[in-house]
Amino acid sequence: MTALPNALLTTPLAHRAFHDKAQGRPENSIAAIRAAVAAGYGIEIDVQPSADGVAMVFHDYDLGRLTAHKGPIRQRSAAELAQIGLLGGNEAVPTLAAVLAEVAGHVPLLIEIKDQDGVMGPNVGALEDAVADDLKAYQGDVALMSFNPHSVFALAKSAPNRPRGITTCGYHAEDWPLLPEPTRAKLRTIPDYRDVGASFISHGWQDLKDPRVAELKSAGAKVLCWTIRSTSDEATARQVADNITFEGYKAALP
Repeated sequence: MTALPNALLTTPLAHRAFHDKAQGRPENSIAAIRAAVAAGYGIEIDVQPSADGVAMVFHDYDLGRLTAHKGPIRQRSAAELAQIGLLGGNEAVPTLAAVLAEVAGHVPLLIEIKDQDGVMGPNVGALEDAVADDLKAYQGDVALMSFNPHSVFALAKSAPNRPRGITTCGYHAEDWPLLPEPTRAKLRTIPDYRDVGASFISHGWQDLKDPRVAELKSAGAKVLCWTIRSTSDEATARQVADNITFEGYKAALP
């Protein structure tokens, strides 16, 4: 287990970077990255693979919500994605390498690796290896996480010295309609925390009072949470969470 850097516990994390589409900063864009760095916020980003195995900073599996194109992002090459603009800005889908070069250790960075198995199973590994390769020379405070425990276990092999955690929540049926109830019930208990060598969880803030969260915290786990959208919700979350991931307002810096 590698401990979470203190900066990731003290600096609020801008969800999908400090995005504001109205200001020309789409989520997970270089513009949103620059805005977070300028404001002094930490940054949370998402990673998906291109067709040729390049780690791309993009949340959705499909291009439709965030670009003028449709179809799975993983069916486009990195070169193609470099020509696909993000709606609300004047930039294309960035690579993780480009984001790392922009952050350059100025603020802490939390990278969520999106599940590539489809049902939180073991068909993962290539994206985790790509992320680890991009991070080899990176010197800043960074941590890795995924909803899929198999992905976190893969990170233990590909990036053993990087802090890793499990993204978690209450796994309510309405939010996870494609996951079978037995899978949701298992993931809800966070059973793999110790086995994957995690040092933290990032939990859905509305489920922070789950007894399992308290159990892990009492055993030494650091607790981050997602996604806070107001100062009042932040105050509630901080009764349990060590740090927050936020969007839509300006979180107070320490």
